[in-house]
Amino acid sequence: MIRYALVCDHGHEFESWFRSSADHDQQVSRGLVTCPLCGSAKVAKALMAPAIGKAGKREGAPPASPAPATPADKTPADKGDRAPVVMVSDEERELRSKLRELRAHLLKNADYVGERFPDEARRMHYGEIEHRSIYGEASPDDAAALIDEGIEFHPLPRLPDDRN
Repeated sequence: MIRYALVCDHGHEFESWFRSSADHDQQVSRGLVTCPLCGSAKVAKALMAPAIGKAGKREGAPPASPAPATPADKTPADKGDRAPVVMVSDEERELRSKLRELRAHLLKNADYVGERFPDEARRMHYGEIEHRSIYGEASPDDAAALIDEGIEFHPLPRLPDDRN
């Protein structure tokens, strides 16, 4: 699976997972990838730094220069009972509120199908049963298979409790 940073034509940034680069290209060309904020299907890959693991030193390779420190790098790794925190803007609070409303709406108006989610989604996609809103569970392998089949679904938004 490949995670891409994406941006819509309105400048909203988001991420999505794809089985391969070709799968990303196919889904974008079919209009299956949309911005979660505005619904725009005009989506492109955003600039992102690759995650490269350290496998050991290669002989003859010049030593890697250290990457510039980011604010996240300056956060102490372990401070006992401390955890990283962030202050959010009014816009972010509004977005969080909308995500909470979306989740409540989906839970209220969709049918819970549990572990049958992949099978039910396929049956609807192929016209075997009437289309309706459903939610449930899917393993990463099930999700990848649904993506390969061109079946559109989205993770149910999850937010920390209101005390955070």
